[in-house]
Amino acid sequence: MDPYTVSVAPMMDWTDKHCRYFFRLLSTCTQLYTEMITSKAILRGDKNRLLDYNSMEHPLILQLGGSDQKEMAQCSQIAKQWGYDEVNINVGCPSDRVLSGSFGACLMKEPDLVASCVESMIDASDIPVSVKSRIGIDDMETYDQLSDFVSRIHEKGCQHFIIHARKAWLQGLSPKENRTIPPLNYPWVYQLKKDFPQLKITLNGGITECNEVVEHLGHVDGVMLGRAIYHQPYLLADIDSRVFGKKGISRTRDQVLIDYMSYIKQQLKEGVPIRAMTRHILGLYHGQNNANFFRRLLSGKTVELGHLDEWLEFIKK
Repeated sequence: MDPYTVSVAPMMDWTDKHCRYFFRLLSTCTQLYTEMITSKAILRGDKNRLLDYNSMEHPLILQLGGSDQKEMAQCSQIAKQWGYDEVNINVGCPSDRVLSGSFGACLMKEPDLVASCVESMIDASDIPVSVKSRIGIDDMETYDQLSDFVSRIHEKGCQHFIIHARKAWLQGLSPKENRTIPPLNYPWVYQLKKDFPQLKITLNGGITECNEVVEHLGHVDGVMLGRAIYHQPYLLADIDSRVFGKKGISRTRDQVLIDYMSYIKQQLKEGVPIRAMTRHILGLYHGQNNANFFRRLLSGKTVELGHLDEWLEFIKK
């Protein structure tokens, strides 16, 4: 077992099951996360639609949004029944939608409530429970406040923290601005690992290159990448090779496209709209001479039902 992990962040409207299948074609080593799903949606909604995945997606982690101990415990049980490898609690999203729902980054002000959710989830099921947070929100200004947050939740059994190394401003900044404007503070995350050596600490935020992944893994146990992977997905193959030593295993871009075409054909038979799948692969040829042509190919009529053979012509060029 590798002593460290690299993962793809949960991203709303992006990391659905089609996206994750595509990512797994590029990497056998990275951990994948679902989009955030609220506890109420799981308990009241269509579980097949919300929780279904392909078995090749493992290791796969379900990210939950919620703060009701009973509901979170029930969802933990459901996650285990569905075969997820871990459940993650969202304590980092700064959008108004999660603020009004009493989950996301606003929960950093209520570490004891998060700790109670962790405790109830662990008691209900033996599936691992992790917490994804920021380094602070609003008037949380000191490292000691972050350390206290982690300590209180750890006391109730959480062994894995994913820390986005930026504060979140719940007032005054949009979710998009919160991803870039608050300054990165990697040293605080490094210090958490020093102060809590028994915990698994994963660093998230602002990481865009494989070299950065390698550098951060010298200080923490894991690194999480988000939009960089979505826009440049072939980074996953680079990570498999350079971080995990899987040389010769990674598929070429063309091989990945051929494999994903087979997946698309099967999903089309089940009624999945083709653009629900092709939208995730626009960046496959990022940085290549034919990247613009590929994006135009996916944006045109060739992606409609019955025209996948034209993709093969693209690969031959």
